[in-house]
Amino acid sequence: MRYIALMSGGIDSPVATYVMLKTGAHVNILNMDNRPFGEDDELEKVNRLASRLKELFPDQVKLFRGPHGLSLGSFVENSNLKYTCVLCKKAMLSLADELCQKWQCGGIIMGDSMGQVASQTLPNLASVSAGIKSPIIRPLIGFDKLDIEKIGKEIGTFDLSIERTTGCTATPKYPITNADAKQVQIEADKADLDKILLEVMDKVVEVDLR
Repeated sequence: MRYIALMSGGIDSPVATYVMLKTGAHVNILNMDNRPFGEDDELEKVNRLASRLKELFPDQVKLFRGPHGLSLGSFVENSNLKYTCVLCKKAMLSLADELCQKWQCGGIIMGDSMGQVASQTLPNLASVSAGIKSPIIRPLIGFDKLDIEKIGKEIGTFDLSIERTTGCTATPKYPITNADAKQVQIEADKADLDKILLEVMDKVVEVDLR
C-alpha cells in the first residue's frame, strides 16, 4: 500500500515516515515550500532527509513538493493571525487528502506527538482533522520526545533535522492552543482556502532524489 507522508525538516516527521516504511509501506513524501515565508535552506534539508530515507528503503520512497506560500500568504492577509499554525496544518492535510484520492493512497502519515507544540494539542489536532476523508496515521502520537530523538539518531536523520535553517516567518507570536473546529473553518473560509488548494494541487511536482 502507498501512503502520503507530510514531512518537514523537523525531527518527528522523518521518524514517523521511517516507522511506516519499516512496515513495508510505500510512501509519497509531501513537503511544502513555504517561500516567501521560508528559504531554500529548509527545502534542501528536506531533500537530504528524503534521500536518507530512500537510502534505507530504495524502492519505497518518492518526494513531492507543493507551493505552500500561496496558502500562508492568504492566512496572514485575511485570517486571525493566532490561527496561522492551525490553518497551516489544515491546509497541508487538506492538500494531502485531495492527493490521496487522486493517487489512490491508503492514508496520510503525520509526525504528531501529543502536545509537544501549539498545533499538537488535542483540540488543535481535532480541529485540523475535521472534514478530512482519508485515514490519518500518527505513528508517534504517544511517543516521548526522547524516544523519537533516539530513533532519529539510529537511522541517521537526527543530525540533519537539527541543522539550523531560516524557519517560517509566518509563525505568530501567540498561536492558539485550543482551536475550535468551527472557528478554524471560518478562518479558512476568510482565506478562501478551497480555491487556493486547487491552485496548489496543480503545482505539486516530484523532486528527483539522487
